[in-house]
Amino acid sequence: MIEFFRRLIVTCLFLQLLFFSPIKVFAESQEAILAGGCFWCLEHDLEKLDGVVSAESGYSGGDLVDPSYQSHDGHQEVVKVVFNSDVISYKELLENFWINIDPYDDEGQFCDRGNSYKPVIFTINEEQKNEAEESKENIASSLNVPVGQLKVAILGSKTFWIAEKYHQDFAIKNPLKYNFYRTSCGRDSRLKNVWKDYKT
Repeated sequence: MIEFFRRLIVTCLFLQLLFFSPIKVFAESQEAILAGGCFWCLEHDLEKLDGVVSAESGYSGGDLVDPSYQSHDGHQEVVKVVFNSDVISYKELLENFWINIDPYDDEGQFCDRGNSYKPVIFTINEEQKNEAEESKENIASSLNVPVGQLKVAILGSKTFWIAEKYHQDFAIKNPLKYNFYRTSCGRDSRLKNVWKDYKT
């Protein structure tokens, strides 16, 4: 009988450990929705950060219901990032967002032009809005430019529509095409030029 209770206690402890960790991570997860040009690139830049649980490409910002790659007028290409705030804060996530975009260009990003590609920080609540505005001021100060020179909009979030399956993890599934696109679009050369003197 004693052996039975020992096994029962050990089993209960094991189950508690097994189920406690995922629940803890879930409870600490937060979301951010960010637009910074081609969602292939921004997704790939952000999903490799420590603390990022997932990054999904999609569309947001517009009013069109159920947008697609062929028809998403009014929407921006965005990335929804789920992150563990115990590992990476929203502030740190935004710092990584900034250094992966051209903050001076609201007509698109790099070789991609038009409304679909303009940079936007979509905030989910008032706390994110305040942190985004503070982040913008800090970046302006670090770049030694007036805050008005940074053309990244800060807007309240709208519905996130996930993009087609073939867009998800595009950089991983299609490395040759992705690297050719990224290089030919001039993304990295422009980023290097913009952020060469940036200090956190």
